[in-house]
Amino acid sequence: MSNKFDALKQNTESSDSGSGEDDMNNGLLDLGPVDYPPNEHRLQHAYCLWYSRRPNLSARAAAGQGYSSQGYSQALQLVGQVATVEQWWALYSHIIRLHDLPLHTDLHLFKKGIQPMWEDPANSKGGKWVIRVRKGQASRAWENLCMAMLGEQFMAGNEICGVVVSVRYQEDLLSIWNRTASDQITTARIRDALKRLLNLPLNTTMEYKTHNDSLKY
Repeated sequence: MSNKFDALKQNTESSDSGSGEDDMNNGLLDLGPVDYPPNEHRLQHAYCLWYSRRPNLSARAAAGQGYSSQGYSQALQLVGQVATVEQWWALYSHIIRLHDLPLHTDLHLFKKGIQPMWEDPANSKGGKWVIRVRKGQASRAWENLCMAMLGEQFMAGNEICGVVVSVRYQEDLLSIWNRTASDQITTARIRDALKRLLNLPLNTTMEYKTHNDSLKY
């Protein structure tokens, strides 16, 4: 397994100390071929874990500045990759717990070869289901969401691209990205699977957003 466990902690610490976007970017887009150790349980797909934190949001807002796709890509940090169940748990055990992450932090678990960006060819015609979760409830839901994707429990073929957890002030966000926003049958199937697999309360807020609409803002 290839990973950069320390990078996640270092980026979290440097972000809190006020470092800029360039300090957060390690320049890596791929960690090379995945390892398949003997006697381990292979996943159907290999996955990469990414970390990002949007820097200086309050300063940007005060200056009337948006957050460009270039700025977002610079904030992305490739942390590790997994191809077996055992590799996933080894990586997961080293991830900082959600309640210890700073605000405006995202963790992205995506299929290897797909960057967690709207502009990636695998994502450009897709969208995402977004689930709003009360503070303190995201950790278990995030773990269940990752396990559901790794275990191919959404029954959506190759539609699933990745999942994201976003740490925010009053609530946290979970999202699952798929390739084809226009495939309403599949997006509905993913929605129903989310409700079942995460055992979501009836009053949970869910919204589907196409990446094309997001790019307009």
